[in-house]
Amino acid sequence: MTVDMQISTADKPVFLVDDDAAVRDSLALLLGVAGFKVQAFGSAVDFLDAFDPGEPGCLVTDIRMPGMDGLELQAELMRRNIELPVIFITGHGDVAKAVQALKAGAYDFIEKPFEEETLTGSIRQAFDSEAGRQAFRQRREQAGVSTRRQLLTPREAQVMDLVVEGHSNKSIAQKLGISARTVEIHRARVMDKMKARNLSDLVRMALSSGGERFSS
Repeated sequence: MTVDMQISTADKPVFLVDDDAAVRDSLALLLGVAGFKVQAFGSAVDFLDAFDPGEPGCLVTDIRMPGMDGLELQAELMRRNIELPVIFITGHGDVAKAVQALKAGAYDFIEKPFEEETLTGSIRQAFDSEAGRQAFRQRREQAGVSTRRQLLTPREAQVMDLVVEGHSNKSIAQKLGISARTVEIHRARVMDKMKARNLSDLVRMALSSGGERFSS
């Protein structure tokens, strides 16, 4: 079973980014022996300069790096709309940052020191597990919704909450003490900022965020 999984991932590169040459070489050797095709980089900038956005693969990166760190690299990939599963390698003091990375759509984080199979297993799951791919896309979607909702004004957030709950423009106007026309304007802005094509799309976004209200 392990052999089959290695063969299925042999043509998909693992992009390894770590500024520590000794760690980078050690991990590259480990992953190579496990059957992965590895492309190693000493910095996030070097990786971005060489990366082909259309190439499938998996990114394994340290969180703490000089210049552009791992979180900034993840953010840049999201900005470029690149769907690449990201696995972070973290020290004990970086766990809070790693949790932040997961909320922003990272596939996994692995705390040092770790067993070899912990890393290789996570990479294989990122490559081979349909459930893993769905979970990754869901996290990316949730992260995107969270980012876009921060663009809403407090009033727009209130309108969105009420729209998602099924209230009509007239009902919302009465609840908020504003005109129905003003509600229409806020609603149009919400749809635009959230990049929702229709009401069902907006409701789906709210559900993907765990049903949390968008206003405080």
